[in-house]
Amino acid sequence: MGIQALNDNDLRRLGRLHTAAEARRAFDIAREIFDRVSFDLIYARQNQTVAQWESELSLALSMSVDHLSLYQLTVENGTVFGDRFARGMLTGLPDENRAADLYILTQDLCSAAGMPAYEISNHARSGAESRHNMIYWNAGDYAGIGPGAHGRLTHSGQRWATEATKHPADWLEKVAHGNPDITCNSLSTHEQGIEYLLMGLRTTNGIDLKRFSALAGKDFDKQALEYLTDLKLIIVSNDVLRATEEGRLLLNRVIEKLAC
Repeated sequence: MGIQALNDNDLRRLGRLHTAAEARRAFDIAREIFDRVSFDLIYARQNQTVAQWESELSLALSMSVDHLSLYQLTVENGTVFGDRFARGMLTGLPDENRAADLYILTQDLCSAAGMPAYEISNHARSGAESRHNMIYWNAGDYAGIGPGAHGRLTHSGQRWATEATKHPADWLEKVAHGNPDITCNSLSTHEQGIEYLLMGLRTTNGIDLKRFSALAGKDFDKQALEYLTDLKLIIVSNDVLRATEEGRLLLNRVIEKLAC
């Protein structure tokens, strides 16, 4: 469920049409019907303080939830938020230090509630991890169905990236005529290795070094591994590479170093 925030002011700022009360009612209904329910929250929002996020996340954790996806607000070019930011209309966003404080608080609160992170933005009670998303993070095969959907499929030993027509009306028309217009591109060994690194290192399980070598056609640079290990940003044990807690705070930089 895309709840996103548990207060109305921030929901409006995020461009959401529902209220916090409506979101909580919908969640209660879902819990009565489904065995497994998860919802998303966005933090590091405009003018959000550490105390405010602590209160909101504590409320979320009290809602008998067994899985939470907790994402830091990220401004990307080409999005509505990106346009607002460029025009100076997205004020009050946290600097890197406060964003780091919010991230650390998130880890501490969720761990104390028995919902530690199993992926950099996803938290679950034992056994409630998202089986669907783990396919992505473990570089498995999945079919992308629907307008704009992406997929990764292996056929005859070759891994393919698929992408469907983006516009819903165009997609519907093409499917109605038996032509879904799916673009297929073969992935090189380098691209497969990079995808596995990008996705797998987000998880607390990390990545299998032998599998990375098989996908990428090469091993990681030993100097890069030693450098990151000395900085206590990664751990290598039993042919598994994991990011440490400190490493997850700097995960983009860690991945950048390993991808060289």
